[in-house]
Amino acid sequence: MTQPKTDNAPRRIVKNKVALWGLALSAISMVILMILINTPAFAQSVTLDMGAGAQDGTVSGRVVQLVALLTILSLAPSILIMMTSFTRIIVVLSFLRTAIGIQQTPPNTVMISLAIFLTFFIMAPTFQTAYQAGVVPLIEEQIDEVEAFKRTVEPFREFMVKHVRETDLALFAQMNQSEPFPSPEAVPLQVLIPAFMISELRRAFEIGFMLFLPFVIIDMVTASILMSMGMMMLPPVMISLPFKIVFFVLVDGWHLLAGTLVQSFDVGAVPINMPAPALIPDVPAEAIGTVP
Repeated sequence: MTQPKTDNAPRRIVKNKVALWGLALSAISMVILMILINTPAFAQSVTLDMGAGAQDGTVSGRVVQLVALLTILSLAPSILIMMTSFTRIIVVLSFLRTAIGIQQTPPNTVMISLAIFLTFFIMAPTFQTAYQAGVVPLIEEQIDEVEAFKRTVEPFREFMVKHVRETDLALFAQMNQSEPFPSPEAVPLQVLIPAFMISELRRAFEIGFMLFLPFVIIDMVTASILMSMGMMMLPPVMISLPFKIVFFVLVDGWHLLAGTLVQSFDVGAVPINMPAPALIPDVPAEAIGTVP
């Protein structure tokens, strides 16, 4: 006879529940044990060490250097454009590229870089004077920030007064309802800076007009020749562009333009009767050797 089958399903369910409860209790015990064993860790508080002079209420030189550096970096683009020779140089270079007829060569990065380095070359004495007069005493804690600002701005004021047009200065002084200035040092910056900028733009446009003339003549001659040959459908710019590039290279245009821009600020002027310095020193023939 066959024995009746017994149902073990309820026993299996009970065993599974017991196993699950055991795992849950073990996990909870491990978490509680980790919480009790670990020690609390706190982040270090942020402090600013002002140096030995902090107790006396003075600011250390290192912090002053940091603040001055951040201020200069934030104002550098405005200072470069408003109070230096950058405006005249970049406008003239833009006129040159337009006059030749090539809008993407040299690229904007090259043009701006050339203008920046020419500006640094022209403004190097002014930058050096401003640094020695204002920044160095401030770092050494000999003067306060207000006096340092006045001493730093003074060389730039002298540069702008030297190159600003009197009519432009009078225009902004009249609109500002200012009294007659007894000396250039008395001109406020809110009057001097815009007058200097429009003076620079005027001179840049004058130089740009002189740059346009030879290239316009080349375009007119090319257009006249094409019309006389009956090639009216051929763009004159396509034919004149190589001639303009060759003309600019043959006259050493970059040398002339850079020299003119620098000397327009009375920097690097060389007397006409002074011989140019030799780039290659004279070497005796004996040192070179005889040619067979």
